Amino acid sequence: MADKWNLIIDIDRCNGCYNCALATKDEYVGNSEPGYFAPQPRHGHNWVEVRQKERGEYPALDVSYMPVMCNHCDDAPCLKASSNGAVTKRDDGIVVIDPDKARGQKAIVDACPYGAVFWNEDLQIPQHWPFDAHLLDRGWAAPRCVEVCATGAITAVKTSDDAMRKIVREEKLAVRRPELATRPRVYYKNLDRAETEFIAGTVVSAAGGTTECAVGARVSLFRNAMHERETTCDVFGDFRFDRLTPGSGSYCIAATLENLSASVDVSRLDRSIYVGRISLASSQRS
Repeated sequence: MADKWNLIIDIDRCNGCYNCALATKDEYVGNSEPGYFAPQPRHGHNWVEVRQKERGEYPALDVSYMPVMCNHCDDAPCLKASSNGAVTKRDDGIVVIDPDKARGQKAIVDACPYGAVFWNEDLQIPQHWPFDAHLLDRGWAAPRCVEVCATGAITAVKTSDDAMRKIVREEKLAVRRPELATRPRVYYKNLDRAETEFIAGTVVSAAGGTTECAVGARVSLFRNAMHERETTCDVFGDFRFDRLTPGSGSYCIAATLENLSASVDVSRLDRSIYVGRISLASSQRS
């Protein structure tokens, strides 16, 4: 079987520079390739979009960025909704919407559960990011969004399905909305960062009458009274437990240093929070 194209996006490496989105605009706005795409409108279409999620509260904050685009699904709903061969799935895995054959077929837009297909009102056609298929067919090694990614957060892999399944297992990759069973070819690493929350705080020691950062203090996380994980405070006395599922129960943070200890309770985690200072001189609860 032929090797197929796949895209891997590491959310932890994306810094939100928007180079991928800008390169896509540069490639498609005002340009066309018969059989591949018609010009992308200057406004209203984001064939490659960088979504931002903010977590936490001062002074513990986190911002993650997630590039999203057409997933080039193996079981593509847009293909099923099309007629006249307007949408095709190439042997290399790329989904192409032919701008001439797709004219007037708004059902193709409505069929995409990811919102990755846009309607061009002026041309009366559905449009999406075609994986830069026209460039790959000319010998390019990767799509432009990969070429311009300054942090290496986006990579393109052309390989067999068996080899890709191995990469998915080893790299712990995931897809958006797996419950849809569309079998996307755009994979994400560290996708849980955009879908989970964290608990952060600062541990201080008031022993001897002075308040100091509890460097190296051991901090344990308990969920529903069961020990889950452990970490140590940094040079500022700060700690963080990340990748926590919101609404999954009550938490307790227990900190110890030498013969001192303290704890703080979090009754319910609906969003990322900073629990404040935990003083090892006395217990506190919140």
